[in-house]
Amino acid sequence: MPQTNGQDPLKREDLRINFFRPRPGFMRKEVTIIWITLAAWAIMTFGMPIHLAMIHSDPVRTLAEVPYIFGIPAYFWYSGQFLILWFIFLCFFFNVLIDWLNSSYRRRR
Repeated sequence: MPQTNGQDPLKREDLRINFFRPRPGFMRKEVTIIWITLAAWAIMTFGMPIHLAMIHSDPVRTLAEVPYIFGIPAYFWYSGQFLILWFIFLCFFFNVLIDWLNSSYRRRR
């Protein structure tokens, strides 16, 4: 790679990025935020329905005794409205944390 403006050429090891073994500092904190956000999404999207399915042995009886939220059966409200609101909250939370991380590392320079 040709040198321009007296700069050193990029080292090959500087170009390596591994999501599962990030470098210390900014990258490690950024990946941690990503993992926490993905875990929170997965727990609410997949974990809660699996948990509810495991604790109820008779699905017909469970559906007959289901509680209502705002006049809608709880399972419809959970999948149709709550998960969408949860996703929007996670997006907002993720952006706030990433903005905070970027601003904290910009101040250090």
